[in-house]
Amino acid sequence: MSGCSHPHHANHSHQHGPQCGHTAVRHGDHVDYLHDGHLHHPHGDHVDEHVIEVSEKNPNACTPAHKCTGHEPGHVHGPGCGHEAVPHGDHVDYLVDGHLHHPHGDHCDDHGPLELVSAGER
Repeated sequence: MSGCSHPHHANHSHQHGPQCGHTAVRHGDHVDYLHDGHLHHPHGDHVDEHVIEVSEKNPNACTPAHKCTGHEPGHVHGPGCGHEAVPHGDHVDYLVDGHLHHPHGDHCDDHGPLELVSAGER
């Protein structure tokens, strides 16, 4: 293995790329792939585990006035809810219409946009 400082995803046989079928997102200066609740970055002979950093663009803030779109009122995000899980800071958000939604009590917090990358841009 290389001297990479990111955590590695063990036993990953799937090759991520433009035609792999997983949602591709812009993360800094590169493209990562959402795969089973992980953010994967192909890196030579292994796959790195990445996380969307808490930032001004993607805050970890309570936004009780956020009007959720992209799902029915009363929808609860969690495993199997139909939205892709995205690691964000020290928690998991869910990708809804290009935004990170975080379940919080009786509402969803808006944790900012996530830039999706089309196959032609990868």
